Amino acid sequence: MRRRRLGRLAVALLVVLLGVFPGALLAGCGVFRGVFGAADPQDAAAAFLRALARGDAAGAGQLTDNPTGATTLIRQVRDDLKPRHVHLTLGGVRSGDHTASASYSAIWDLGRGRKWYYRGAFQMLPARTTEGWAVRWSPAVLNPRLGAQQRLMLREAPADPAPVLDRAGTPFLTWQTVVTVALDRSKTPDLPGVAAQLAAALGRFDPQLTQQSIIAGANAVPVGVPSAVVVLREHDYQSVRDRIYALPGVSFPTQQQLLGPDRNFASQLVPGIRNVVDTQLANAAGWRIVTVSAAGNEVETLATQQPHLVPTLTTTIDRAVQVAGQHALATVPTPAMIVAIQPSTGEILGVAQNSAADAQGALSLTGRYPPGSAFKIVTAAAALQSKQVTSDSPVPCPARTVIGQRVVPNDHFFDLGTVPLHTAFARSCNTTFAQLAAGLGAGALTDAAHQMGIGMDYGIPGITTVTGQVPPSESVVRRAENGFGQGRVLASPFGMALVAATVAAGGRLPTPVLIRGMPTRVALGPVAPLPRDVADAVRVMMRDTVTQGTAKALAGLGQLYGKTGTAEDNRTGADGWFVGFRGDLAFATLVVGAGSSSPALDVSRRFLSALGAG
Repeated sequence: MRRRRLGRLAVALLVVLLGVFPGALLAGCGVFRGVFGAADPQDAAAAFLRALARGDAAGAGQLTDNPTGATTLIRQVRDDLKPRHVHLTLGGVRSGDHTASASYSAIWDLGRGRKWYYRGAFQMLPARTTEGWAVRWSPAVLNPRLGAQQRLMLREAPADPAPVLDRAGTPFLTWQTVVTVALDRSKTPDLPGVAAQLAAALGRFDPQLTQQSIIAGANAVPVGVPSAVVVLREHDYQSVRDRIYALPGVSFPTQQQLLGPDRNFASQLVPGIRNVVDTQLANAAGWRIVTVSAAGNEVETLATQQPHLVPTLTTTIDRAVQVAGQHALATVPTPAMIVAIQPSTGEILGVAQNSAADAQGALSLTGRYPPGSAFKIVTAAAALQSKQVTSDSPVPCPARTVIGQRVVPNDHFFDLGTVPLHTAFARSCNTTFAQLAAGLGAGALTDAAHQMGIGMDYGIPGITTVTGQVPPSESVVRRAENGFGQGRVLASPFGMALVAATVAAGGRLPTPVLIRGMPTRVALGPVAPLPRDVADAVRVMMRDTVTQGTAKALAGLGQLYGKTGTAEDNRTGADGWFVGFRGDLAFATLVVGAGSSSPALDVSRRFLSALGAG
C-alpha cells in the first residue's frame, strides 16, 4: 500500500510539473532528474525519454530490457541523423499489474530549419534485475515505422542552382565540370616517382605544385585516404590525361563547380561568391527521413520536405571593369592590384590582381600597406575641416623640414618655397603635409580617415575586407609621419578606393556591396560625413594633380581626378600608388615594390584606356 501511495504522489507531482513546464520537459533540461526513481511506469518512461533526448545512448539503453541492442541502435541513429536537438515530450502512461504503455511526441531538430515531428509509443514491463520498470525494447520505440534490422537515414534533396550574374544580367560564373587529381599513397608502390610525374604534368596549372608538396600532402592524410593534388577544369584535365591516367594510386573524381570563364578571372571574388551560393543551396535543399534495410536499400520514407527555389544571385561586378583591370596588371612582375567602386552606390565594380599577388592571398581586399602620399587626400580633408587652412592658403614647401627629431624630406629634395595648398597637394610636398598634420589634434587624422572609409569594419557578403588603420597619436612626430602616409598609417587598395569614392560622392562615404539584395554590415558608426565644401576642395586638388602635378602623365584620359603615392615599406621597399576617380568610377591601384608611383600610373593608364575616354 505504501508503494502505491508513493506512486500516486509521484504521478500527481508529474502532472503539476507538466503544467508548469509544457513543451520541452524532456529535452535534457533536468526537470525530473533526481526527483523520481523508476519505481513506477511514469517515472521509468520519463527517465528513458530524458536520456534519449540528451543523446545518452548508454543511459537510455540501461533503462530497457535489451541494453546492448538499444544502446547500439540509439547511437547509430544519432550518428546518422546528427540532430542539433531532440525534444521528447511524455504523453499518457497506462499501467496494469504487469504491463504498461507510454506515448510521446518527438521533435528532431536536424539543423538548417529541418524539423521532424512524429508521435511514438512503447511498452514497459517490470524490470527483471531491479525493482521498478523497464522499456520493452524494439526499433519501433524510436519510431513506430522503424522495423527490425533497419536504420534511419537523412537524405538530401538538392535544390536547383540559380544563375550567378554580373551587374548587366549576363552570366558571371557558370557551373562546370572539374576533375580532382587525387593520390592514395597506400596504393602507390613508388610515391616519389609518382609525385615527380604528377608535378611535371600539373605544375603549369599551379606553380606551387612540386614533388615535395605532393608527397607532403599524401603523407598528411590517414593511410587509405586519397589526398587532393589539384582540381582541374575538364579541358585542362583532358590535356594531361594521357600522362597521368595510368599512374598507380591516382584517381580522378569529378564534380560540378562554379567557375569563371578562365582560371584567373576574378580570382579574389570567385571563392567568396561560391561560398554564398553553397550556403543558399544548403539552406534551400529539401530532405527526406527514410528507413534503410541492412543491405542499404531504402524501405520507406517517413518525412519529406521539397527543395526551395534558389533566387538568382546578381553581383555588382562590371565585366568590362574586371577584365580591364586584369589585363592592365597581367605583365607586372611584382604583386599588383586594382579595386574599383561606384561612388554613387558603393557597388564594387571590380577586384583585380596579378598572379604574383594571387600567390600571397587577397592583397587587394585585405593587404595592409603604407599608402604614402596617396594618404594626403585624408590629411588635406582633416586640415580643411580644422579651419586652419583653405585650398588657397599659402603654405611652405621647403626641401626638408624638421619636426621634433624627425627630418622629413621631399622627393629628391625639391623646394617650391611658399605656394597655395592645392599646389603643394598636386606636387606632393611631404614637408607641407607633415607640418599640417603635426598641427592637428591627436585624433584628427583618425576621424577624417573614418569619414573616408579607412579604419571602418565592413561585413560584406561574398568577400572579406580590411580597410586599414590610422591610430590617433599624441606624438607630434608620429602625426607628422602619418600626415604623408608613413608612420603607423596602413591601408588596403580596397580602403583607398573608398577614399576616392568618398571624394567623388561629395563627402558621403558609400557603403560597399558586392551582391545585390545582401546588405553590408557596418561595425563602426554612425560616422559624420565629410562636409561637402571640404570634399569639393579636395576634388579640385585631385584634378590639379592630374593636370599639372605628379599624375600629369594621365592628363589625356578624360576628366580624371587622382593622387599619386610612393611609400617606404620595410617588407617590399617602396610601393607605388595611384588613387583616383573618373565619372562614376573610383579606384585604387597599387604596385608593390615598384620603387615609385610610375608603374602604378602605367597600370592605371592601361586600365582607364581599356574603358574608353571617360
